[in-house]
Amino acid sequence: MKQKSLAQKVNMMRAAVMGANDGILSVAGIVIGVAGATTSNYAVFLAGISGMLAGTVSMAMGEYVSVNTQKDSQKKAVIEQKLSLENDFEKQFEFVKQRYLEQGIKEELAEKATSEMMGKDPLVTVVREKYGFDPRQFTSPYAAAIASMISFPLGSILPLAAILLFPASTRILATFLAVIVALAITGWLAAVLGHANWKHGVARNVSSGILTMMVTYVIGVLIGR
Repeated sequence: MKQKSLAQKVNMMRAAVMGANDGILSVAGIVIGVAGATTSNYAVFLAGISGMLAGTVSMAMGEYVSVNTQKDSQKKAVIEQKLSLENDFEKQFEFVKQRYLEQGIKEELAEKATSEMMGKDPLVTVVREKYGFDPRQFTSPYAAAIASMISFPLGSILPLAAILLFPASTRILATFLAVIVALAITGWLAAVLGHANWKHGVARNVSSGILTMMVTYVIGVLIGR
């Protein structure tokens, strides 16, 4: 069995984190909105489960389509680059050399490195330098879809459990606080995987969650009057 590359593993983790994040946020919005409209636990449970099932299918299909689209674009880029190498190898050689020079490598060393890399595997070298991916390793749309399909309902369990297990007098606040903590965690993980600023990632994730829950709760209260 072929071992997955680091990039493929990171992509699966990304799909899992984003799936869990969407599960937390989507179902939290649903159950808090319904809880604002009614005190019936059955109604809240039914709405939450429905949102969980619908969101699971939606996230899995969304990941499958998204990754397939990316994969098709990458395959097209590989085909075009292969033709470019056949038609004008020297131009592609100079492109790779220039990339190394831009990174601060001295010209003599850049020339030597380019010659070695282009002599070993020119297609992989040029595609990696020009498009930023390895043409020998494509992300699996099935793996991304499965990761989302598993993580979305797992993330959904938290707000659903919080809204149902706590007494009516505190369930909204308890769910609110539990979701904020969970969104802070997924926001941090998403930022780390994407090599982004984790503080901005957490702040953005938590603020969007707070806004979602507040809006749905207010709507639920207005409808339930």
